[in-house]
Amino acid sequence: MITTTLNHIVWADCLDKRSHARLLKGLGKKKADNEPLPFSRIVEINGLDDAILCFAAEPQYAREVLFFGAWCARRVQHLMADPHSIAVLDVAERYVNGDATQEELKRAEDAARLAWEAARVTWNSPWESAARAALCSARSAWSARMAAREARMAAREARMALPTELAAQTAEFLRIVNETEART
Repeated sequence: MITTTLNHIVWADCLDKRSHARLLKGLGKKKADNEPLPFSRIVEINGLDDAILCFAAEPQYAREVLFFGAWCARRVQHLMADPHSIAVLDVAERYVNGDATQEELKRAEDAARLAWEAARVTWNSPWESAARAALCSARSAWSARMAAREARMAAREARMALPTELAAQTAEFLRIVNETEART
């Protein structure tokens, strides 16, 4: 079962004080401890965004959060105006699997940055930033905290485009957690 602990969350500095207090209260605790805490319980108490951030406390699950970020960006792929943004998703997913090089990742990042800058300037397609966030997640694989923050950004970008996206994202996040639980 994928779990973390309140102590790991504190040590990784995943949550702001308000979110941490809400999690403690929801668990009926006064302070952090080392009791296993399932990610599904974090979703229940604090919501999806905080659960994504808490993955930074468990870097061994970086691959799962990176794939989740790419999945979120894929949900708004149809809104992306620049083909480079879509190509970025392919590279990000291949990189996490070990099938793309640092050089490919750098080229994709440069293309994504241009697409993102163009979208910001023209406001034609702000969803390009979801693709960029997925790429940043892959590039940040060495930093669990950064990967979690970028995955959360991709999720938020997708939610801006699709009003019902939170339910789909929560279901996918829990599916990933459950699949990983079955493997461990």
